[in-house]
Amino acid sequence: MSVVYRNTMNAIGKIVPKKVQPLWNHPAGPQTIFFWAPICKWGLVIAGLSDLKRPANQLSVKQSGSLFVTGLIWTRYSLAITPKNWSLFSVNFFVALTSLYQIGRAIMYQREQEALKAASSEEK
Repeated sequence: MSVVYRNTMNAIGKIVPKKVQPLWNHPAGPQTIFFWAPICKWGLVIAGLSDLKRPANQLSVKQSGSLFVTGLIWTRYSLAITPKNWSLFSVNFFVALTSLYQIGRAIMYQREQEALKAASSEEK
């Protein structure tokens, strides 16, 4: 750890309220990457939720599938490591959940389009 970072964390730690000290000093607390990486990853969840407004024909099953699998893998990993990282677990669970929902929307749209094509070809 760099001297600047260590000194900064020590200075901040002195003003952290006593009630918050257990979180501050936790092995996966705000002084570690184990805290900040999941916080930043919530951006993927927010992006997935904002995609709910996107028309289903613009959704990518491959991209959503990749996010879904990644979410599942990291959800499992977050419980396998020591200390268990519940923040990492929750963000990856929601990444997987929002991606799964988007996959469902995209597949339903594709099936509707196939049914419309089949119905229009039967009319001819």
